[in-house]
Amino acid sequence: MPSLKDLKIRIESVKNTRKITKAMQMVAAAKLRRAQDAAEAARPYAERFNAVLGGLAASVGTSGDAPKLLAGTGSDQVQLLVVMTAERGLCGGFNSSIAKLARSKAEELIAQGKTVKILTVGKKGREQMKRDLGDYFIGHVDLSEVKNVGYVNAQDLARDLLSRFDAGEFDVATIFYNRFQSVISQVPTEQQIIPASFEAAEDAGESTLYDYEPDEEAILADLLPRGVATQIFSALLENGASEQGARMSAMDNATRNAGEMIDKLTIEYNRSRQAVITSELIEIISGAEAL
Repeated sequence: MPSLKDLKIRIESVKNTRKITKAMQMVAAAKLRRAQDAAEAARPYAERFNAVLGGLAASVGTSGDAPKLLAGTGSDQVQLLVVMTAERGLCGGFNSSIAKLARSKAEELIAQGKTVKILTVGKKGREQMKRDLGDYFIGHVDLSEVKNVGYVNAQDLARDLLSRFDAGEFDVATIFYNRFQSVISQVPTEQQIIPASFEAAEDAGESTLYDYEPDEEAILADLLPRGVATQIFSALLENGASEQGARMSAMDNATRNAGEMIDKLTIEYNRSRQAVITSELIEIISGAEAL
């Protein structure tokens, strides 16, 4: 049974931990508001941009003079998985959920006989996947020194992917990230970005009302690289909001758990203290009776 001194030291230690987790929760809450606003503000632009590209792609098709980014290489043998996680931990299952989805996809592709290559963004995902899939890593993007992720970071990553694609290093590129829904809900998402894949837009028929100058192929050749950067930027913003939401939720749970532990330790401390006092009183009374 721990002594009174040990219990007191442990109570103080847990109280200090609770102060830290509470402070981290408040910081995450402040960052979450900005990150959430940025992610939600980017969604309409990304959705409309993809709708326009989808309409152009539907009219051009994937054969003939279609750009390579749209038509692809004609094969899906070499798959590049871009795993986008956080640079720091203490955010619950945020990083592990992305790594789990990417690991599952990689194992599925390997079982099908595909060649898998992995590019990581954020060291936490790299650390989690390194043991099982380290042999498939081809690169890493370090954003630990970046205070606020911007479009320029997405452009750098997009240029790297496009140069690899032009060099024939892969046939299909897929990004993995968490889509922000709420503080307690982040959805692990898998999205193919190369070759470009678009969902059929509800107003796709409206594209017939427009005459394009230059032609659709030329416009797509110019816009598709920007589309890749836009999708990556949107994913980075969604990841940023999801990370802060997950950290806020995790630190809130940690703060509550610390409070419950302090209550239990305090009860144990009081009981032990009472037992010591009772034992001392018995010794005093016994000594008085012996006289």
